[in-house]
Amino acid sequence: MLKRAFVAPDPGRLRLRFASRAVLGIGLAVALCGAVGHSLAAAVAGGLAALLALFTVADPTVRGQAVTTALLPVVGLPVLTLAAVLHAMPVARDLAFLAVVGAGVYARRWGPRGHSLGVFGFMAYFSAQFLHTEPGGLPELYAAVLLSLVASSVVRFGLWCYERRLGAPVAPALPAGASGLGRITTRQAVQATAGAGFALAAGQVLSDQRWYWAVGATWWVFVATTSRGETVVRGFRRLLGTVLGIGLGFAVAVPLHHEPVVAAVVVAVSVFGIFYTAAVSYTWMMLAVTVMASMLYGLLGVLDAHLLVLRVTETAVGALGAVLAVLFVLPVTTHAVTEAWVERALRCVHTCTAEAAARLAGSEGADPHRRVAELEAILGRVRLTLGPLVHPLSPLRARKARAGRVLALLDVCAREVRGLASVAADPEASHDARLAAACWRVEASVEALTAPVRARSRAATATAGGMRPEGAAEPALAHLHTLERALADLAAPLHSSPRAPLIGA
Repeated sequence: MLKRAFVAPDPGRLRLRFASRAVLGIGLAVALCGAVGHSLAAAVAGGLAALLALFTVADPTVRGQAVTTALLPVVGLPVLTLAAVLHAMPVARDLAFLAVVGAGVYARRWGPRGHSLGVFGFMAYFSAQFLHTEPGGLPELYAAVLLSLVASSVVRFGLWCYERRLGAPVAPALPAGASGLGRITTRQAVQATAGAGFALAAGQVLSDQRWYWAVGATWWVFVATTSRGETVVRGFRRLLGTVLGIGLGFAVAVPLHHEPVVAAVVVAVSVFGIFYTAAVSYTWMMLAVTVMASMLYGLLGVLDAHLLVLRVTETAVGALGAVLAVLFVLPVTTHAVTEAWVERALRCVHTCTAEAAARLAGSEGADPHRRVAELEAILGRVRLTLGPLVHPLSPLRARKARAGRVLALLDVCAREVRGLASVAADPEASHDARLAAACWRVEASVEALTAPVRARSRAATATAGGMRPEGAAEPALAHLHTLERALADLAAPLHSSPRAPLIGA
């Protein structure tokens, strides 16, 4: 698990840049809040706003990211106001929180922008509970949030601007005509509201002060998942990461939170860990989140051993609420979801190959590394979707073996595409006439895996007839040849008997 989090491939060092820019942007936001005289609570609110802006805004272009960032306070500040106004009215406060949960999940139907705004709205309500915000404290919080969003935007769009282009829709497109409860986002909004209702009630039994932790756990288990299997695994990983983080919190946050400089360093390292591990290990990301939260509670003067234990308990309750909701309230199976992501990964493999070939042919506009980064993001989504089947505790041995085979072959494809992109980046590499034929064979292989059954045999025949071992003669052709073999091998696990589907839940 540790190796996966910190030694995982990082094409173009995007994860490193993503995490480093986050530390800079959030650090600048908090420093400015302190410089203008904001209270510690306001600085925490501002830092959280900067973190969310840098973490959740994932539009595919810089322009889109800027528009979404500008819309964050339009959603967040009214929600923050609502939470503060209802602070002294528990019943209304709780009902409004559940409404925010449902609306935030439903907003995912509008893609990355809807997802970002939904998360920001939810966290605005959550932070109001965290900081015990009342109407009198709103002006300072407004100023801190706006200042922090400006500061993080200066870093993101000015000092350190790049198109990450790793964002992918939170849920794959549904079949045409899906509406109402047939739409995944609608079903998940109902599930999340039901799960949050359970978590809210159970969380208040455990603590009338920190009950919102349980609701937060339910919410974050739902984020970026689309099926019941994914949600169950994510709930387990959230709990595991929290437990590990609490253990580290006892060792670091409890004895050191009285030291401001040390606390600031620990928070900065935690922020880096959150952003660096988010794409590859949810468990390690949650460990970093828990350590950061422990240190913040220390800075606010309320940290003790009982609080850390309560956080684990509330997290368990929240994860249980999410699991119960996805199992019994309008459950969403993994079959169609996974098929869509596997097909998207395969088509991205072809796009990567075409970009590399164009670069070798002398096209300056071709950028295979960007496509490789996109492929890594899609494969991360495939791993998340297939996670329930390949989990060590999965009782479905045949499906587990077949899902593992698919993931292994897709990893081979990614490895060869990365190698091909590296060869293409070599200024001394030149175009070989055989590359065009090899790329055509890759395209035929992808067609064989994604085309309707009737067209599949024709494409497969063309692919089989075109493969030649001579591709191993040159580096680029060697990568393409191995890629062809991996794509051909994928046919067996993907196109086996419908009576034993690869994906099912």
